[in-house]
Amino acid sequence: MKARVHISLKNGVLDPQGKAISNSLHGLGFESVLDVRQGKTIELDLTDMSKETAETEIDKMCQQLLANTVIENYSIELID
Repeated sequence: MKARVHISLKNGVLDPQGKAISNSLHGLGFESVLDVRQGKTIELDLTDMSKETAETEIDKMCQQLLANTVIENYSIELID
C-alpha cells in the first residue's frame, strides 16, 4: 500500500516561503495570484495492512515525527 501525507501550515501561521513564491510569481507577471501557501508531501510505501491500520499508523507518524502539529495541519491519502 502507498500513502501520501500532505502537510501545510495552519491558517494564521506566517509562511515566508509562500510569500516569496507569491512575490516571484508577481515578478514574472502572474498578477492573478492573490496568495500562496506552501507545504510538503511525503510519500510512504507500506507493508500490506488494512486501511484502518494504515491510517492509525500514519497518524502516529505524523503526531510523533512528520508534522509539527503546533503549526501544521496534515491529511492522509491512501493509495491502493
